[in-house]
Amino acid sequence: MSTEYRWLLPAALIGTLEERPGRPARRTPRDWAVDITMFVLACLITLVFLGDLAGRPREVVVAEQVLGALSCAAVWLRRRWPVGLALTLAPLSAFSLLVSGPLLIAVFTVAVHRPFRYIVLIMVPHLLALLPYGWLYPDPEFGFAGTILVAVLVYLVLIAWGMLTRSRRQIVVTLRERADQAAEQARRLERERIAREMHDVLAHRLTLLSLHAGALEFRKDASAEEIATAAGAIRSGAHEALQDLREVIGVLRWDRQGEAPEPPQPTMADLNGLLEASRKAGMEVRPALRVSGEPEVPAALGRTVYRVVQEGLTNARKHAPGVPVTVAVDGAPGPGLTVEIRNPARTPGRHTVIPGSGTGLIGLAERTGLAGGRLEHGTRPDGDYVLRAWLPWPS
Repeated sequence: MSTEYRWLLPAALIGTLEERPGRPARRTPRDWAVDITMFVLACLITLVFLGDLAGRPREVVVAEQVLGALSCAAVWLRRRWPVGLALTLAPLSAFSLLVSGPLLIAVFTVAVHRPFRYIVLIMVPHLLALLPYGWLYPDPEFGFAGTILVAVLVYLVLIAWGMLTRSRRQIVVTLRERADQAAEQARRLERERIAREMHDVLAHRLTLLSLHAGALEFRKDASAEEIATAAGAIRSGAHEALQDLREVIGVLRWDRQGEAPEPPQPTMADLNGLLEASRKAGMEVRPALRVSGEPEVPAALGRTVYRVVQEGLTNARKHAPGVPVTVAVDGAPGPGLTVEIRNPARTPGRHTVIPGSGTGLIGLAERTGLAGGRLEHGTRPDGDYVLRAWLPWPS
């Protein structure tokens, strides 16, 4: 129900029309403890005020006791209908003293569990109810004005206490949500890291397998020795791909109780092996490695260079098989490292189209960005496709 019309409803209806999603949640043991405490507190306040009824007519005392007992019993409804309970007790407080305990509990509950607009809603009839009560039963020491002032101060203290409790709970909930979001973001980043590693490793292995299988498919005149060599390369590549897959699955199954079972990461020293594997698969690779102080290349930098070259060779095998590929790595500490993979964009003749996910370059751009570098790729006016990355190398 829209809140703009709730202000026009009678108090009895507001309690039944309060917004609450679905069925009310079951009380937890903590809820039961709090509710019992509130009920006992309301009963104790009622018993304390019972002595102030001395001197009043017997009929008034009996009516007060009945209203006080019913009001204390109604405290059990405060969790489900706090606004309705507070508004229902407001007119009773105009002439009854023993509803004061349950009334204070209801006001405090609204301040804790409802926004400020509901506090304003319940306080208007409560403050109005103070006027007839203060006129009928003024305190002998404070008089009419003092009775009203003390009651207002009690209300303000309760509301401030309730709003402070509500704010503290909201802060706790917000911090918990932020912690959950941070944990979820950490899990997402970890999944993305594993996905990048899986793509970088498996895509390279599988494109090599596809290249060997394509050679067997189109070379009908291949000798038995060539067929055996290609089959051996396929078997070896499949074994390596399965081993890489086991290592990635091991990372996914890691329970974080010990050190991460990270597979050995490649470095600059493994770059020549990568180029040699591509040559064995039939690619024409033209290396141009001019790195000053290669043995001193940091492990993280070398791993990124390896992944850039690996992705460039993989894309060349997918989209331009049979053409020469130039791999140039140049740089030194200070100026940084430049990695360039260049190949003709178009390839003549018939070849097997190797499907791709389209995420390799996206992941590579993320990897180089995390390393503080930049990545460029595209077809040049001379018809060559170029993948170029620059990576910082502190001196």
